[in-house]
Amino acid sequence: MAYGQKEPQYTQYMYNIGSFNPAYVGTVERPDISGLYRVQWTGIPGSPKTLRLGANLPFANKKQGLGFNVVSDQLGPTSQTYIDLAYSFQVKLSENTKLSFGIDAGGSLLDVDYSKGNFQNPNEPLLNGQDTFNKFYPTIGAGMFMYQQNWYLGWSIPNFLTEGIYADEVANIVEDKVQFNFIGGYVFDLSENLKFKPAFLINHLKGAPLNVNLSTNFLISDIVTVGASYRWDNALSGLAGLQISNTIFLGYSYDYNTTNLGEYSQGSHEVILKFYIGKSSLNSEEDEDNKSKGKPKQIDSPRFF
Repeated sequence: MAYGQKEPQYTQYMYNIGSFNPAYVGTVERPDISGLYRVQWTGIPGSPKTLRLGANLPFANKKQGLGFNVVSDQLGPTSQTYIDLAYSFQVKLSENTKLSFGIDAGGSLLDVDYSKGNFQNPNEPLLNGQDTFNKFYPTIGAGMFMYQQNWYLGWSIPNFLTEGIYADEVANIVEDKVQFNFIGGYVFDLSENLKFKPAFLINHLKGAPLNVNLSTNFLISDIVTVGASYRWDNALSGLAGLQISNTIFLGYSYDYNTTNLGEYSQGSHEVILKFYIGKSSLNSEEDEDNKSKGKPKQIDSPRFF
């Protein structure tokens, strides 16, 4: 018996929260569109490859938001394509604290190409003479995201629909279960031009080891990001990012596997490219408030999550 990751895995999860928590999509300061590509365990045939396109679109009322995700996840003879739409609504818990609730709905297409596999038993009854298997199933998820300007905590479930979504012949090899995600981070202003953010992401799936990700990031002059990450009993990672302009961010990470798999793999690579649209909705809201009070306009400084 073997256990593996259920949802796509990201090292740069701190820039990719909307992909696994729908409550995040309306909390961003301005709309963004991002693309991410991850190659895991390079050098091993059939290793995981993930391509994601997503967007976070806050409403003008600063209380709601929409998001979408298209994810292609490939592993050996299997490929899975996820498509979902997300909606979030947030309320004020205090003057500085907000709590956002989110839901998402969509579906996933599972494709298995048996011709790509080398089977120890070529007469495996599971194959039943077929070369491919295709199945589409619906997904529904939910999440919560509580935050202030310098910290955040979140919880989410990517998919509640785990019963009867695979045909009988595939259910023998794929048993779907509910996955819980927990995320958090805190931003320390070390100086006017230096911010430090420790963060975590925990994935819990019944029957599988707890997946714990710990990271630290430094933001220098709101332009350059450098940091490191540790995936418990799995990998060490280095991260770097560059705010190319006010509207473009480029990030890269490299994972060194700390398990025996590292003897056969040349590590994992991940690249993310984000495009920001328009002006920060948060600063726009503050500008209007300050204008009514006769205060000066706020400087457009990006939030570090």
